Amino acid sequence: MSDIGIPARRSAIYLLDQIMGEGKLMSEVIGAGALDRLDPADRARAQRLATETLRSMERVDRLLQRHLQKYPATTVRNALRIGTYELCQGEAAHGVVNAMVTIISKHKRYGHLKGLVNAVLRKVADKGPEQWPTLRTPRLPSWLRKPLVQAWGPEAVGGMETAFFAQTPLDLTPKSDVEAVAKATGGTVLPTGSVRLVDAGQVSTLPGFTQGDWWVQDAAAAVPARVLNAQSGEAVLDLCAAPGGKTMQLAASGATVTAVDISAGRMERVKQNLIRTGLHATTEVADVFDITGQYDAILLDAPCSATGTIRRHPDLPFAKDGSEFGALIELQGRMLDHALTLLKPGGRLVFCTCSLLPDEGEVQIEEALERHPGLQVDRAALDRPGIDPAWITEEGGLRLRPDLWAEHGHMDGFYVASLRKSA
Repeated sequence: MSDIGIPARRSAIYLLDQIMGEGKLMSEVIGAGALDRLDPADRARAQRLATETLRSMERVDRLLQRHLQKYPATTVRNALRIGTYELCQGEAAHGVVNAMVTIISKHKRYGHLKGLVNAVLRKVADKGPEQWPTLRTPRLPSWLRKPLVQAWGPEAVGGMETAFFAQTPLDLTPKSDVEAVAKATGGTVLPTGSVRLVDAGQVSTLPGFTQGDWWVQDAAAAVPARVLNAQSGEAVLDLCAAPGGKTMQLAASGATVTAVDISAGRMERVKQNLIRTGLHATTEVADVFDITGQYDAILLDAPCSATGTIRRHPDLPFAKDGSEFGALIELQGRMLDHALTLLKPGGRLVFCTCSLLPDEGEVQIEEALERHPGLQVDRAALDRPGIDPAWITEEGGLRLRPDLWAEHGHMDGFYVASLRKSA
């Protein structure tokens, strides 16, 4: 039979195996070359199939449960999952079923299960597409859902899950003229000044990409640099700078920017982005704790659980289980303490994380204020266009959540706080 679609589907199964079986993030697996042998169309298809199956995982598993007495091995189960997702999205049943049977029949260990794959997917094809829309919005795995409900309540978390399940738009940060970028790309200007595109297509073919008129950055991720509000001539330090969206925002202000990241590979991406946009910043591959000097303003985007970015990275709840987060929380506190030593008297520091967990946001600031007499939260810094005062938290930070902005198509989860050092 024809192998149309088989390389992409086989690679999508492999991605799920690595994420759900080995606890690896999709970006790690792809970065290690998992899709390198595929042509561009198959590469995009494999990534899309894996991503959307993860986004729909609870629905997929509920349909499969009806036709399985026990779960087969991970690879076979993931073939069934991707096949189920495709069938419920209207893909031709014969094409999906034949492709998955072929893939499993050629597997050294699981070839004998091709009959199971055939039988189950034919049953799914029969009733699955009509049952699909009647199932509830997929929920997060309980290890993550439980603490989020505890922090924000079931209604807010339900709204987050709606955001995670929806198609995610593309946000751009314009270098200067917001209205011109919106007009050229056919986007909408958001209240905070980002431009949102609902059906963007290939990023590099959008008007203004080659000229460096804008860069891709979620609207929530663009808020911390807006809060820092760097001024022309200021010495500004951008810690944990990659992939560089915030660096470019700071550089566009006319500030003298030093961008630091521990990863040489990720810093290369920052450099390429700076070249494309014609902006200047000094880049340094280094550990945050090795940085010295004194700065007027500092932006610390600390390493975190990234639970706020599940809209774009639905693999995270399935690759992780929360066991690594304690070490990250401890590292964030130490980074914040060190960053404060680099701040001039009277200077300001914006601390942010793309996390939905209070331990990586609100609690970090409460504890930092206890450790550092004379340190103050600068609530006035949060008075920026598009910022709803209802998002300001008790300790004076800003809590951005995916359930917010439903009328605009949601946003990533972020925590942002501006701190001032006494003069």
